[in-house]
Amino acid sequence: MKTRTLAGAVAGLLALTATVVAPLAAGEVSAQTPSQIVSVVDGATPQHQVITVYSQSMEREIPLDVLRPKDTSKAAPILYLLNGAGGGEDSASWALRTNYVEFFQNKQVNVVTPLKGIFSYYTDWERDDKVLGKQKWQTFLTRELPPLLDKELKSTGKNGVAGISMSGTSVLNLAIAAPSLYEITASYSGCARTSDKVGQRYIRMVVESRGKADTRNMWGPYDGPGWRANDPYLNAEKLRGTQVYLSSNSGLPGQDESVDAGSSAAQGVALADRVVVGGAIEAATNTCTQQMAQRLAQLKIPAKVALHPQGTHSWGYWERELHSSWPMIAKAIGA
Repeated sequence: MKTRTLAGAVAGLLALTATVVAPLAAGEVSAQTPSQIVSVVDGATPQHQVITVYSQSMEREIPLDVLRPKDTSKAAPILYLLNGAGGGEDSASWALRTNYVEFFQNKQVNVVTPLKGIFSYYTDWERDDKVLGKQKWQTFLTRELPPLLDKELKSTGKNGVAGISMSGTSVLNLAIAAPSLYEITASYSGCARTSDKVGQRYIRMVVESRGKADTRNMWGPYDGPGWRANDPYLNAEKLRGTQVYLSSNSGLPGQDESVDAGSSAAQGVALADRVVVGGAIEAATNTCTQQMAQRLAQLKIPAKVALHPQGTHSWGYWERELHSSWPMIAKAIGA
């Protein structure tokens, strides 16, 4: 699998041109400032843009990586494709770890990926956090952003949402919160259980151990109503009418867990970490995915479930899963 290098990404950013709308000046921003597009910047390729949107609920600007359809003269649907725990703020992103640009270049769809949201779970936090600040991602993604992009991108009004790892939980909750917004939700290696002990432990590992934030600011006291309100397993009935795609791996090493001849010691260490840590994480999300699949089956809510006998919590699997799920996504949103 080819990957984009960090140097290549930086070169691409340096090539960004054509700011269309002037950014808001500091003095122009207040609590009453409405959500709005503040800049549209063309990228290094004709189909790439960075659109920056001011979020009223979060009182800050959010950059979005946008891939335009092959034919911009025709209306096209939107796929909201979310990054994992890093929120696109680190090197673990769709842009830097996959060939998603090449994959979508001949497809009639707009692909929108926020470049913020680190450790946020793309949810509305009950309180501001001293580390992460104000987090109102559900409001931004389901209420503020769609009408702005529908107009700017001249979309068909059909949407899908997909995400990995942390956002594999988020995309289920977003579809539950706004069932009429998305035709389909696709979760790759996400954990749908958030209010049981295992689910809470996993989320706290992401938000508290890695993000140094306080998860109680997100959904309130542990075992409280906020955690149950954001548990896709408990609220699965609200997914009725939305197409669902779930996938995960067993956690056992697979085709991506190998070191090429001549690889450095550092690459060997990174692989060992992926096998041990990534394997354990994937084994946990695999259990969550199976439980969610069983819950949907009990409720007689149709879902496509892809459970793989090998694979860890890593990008090679997620890229292939995006490719595998695309025919279902494309049909659902009319791409």
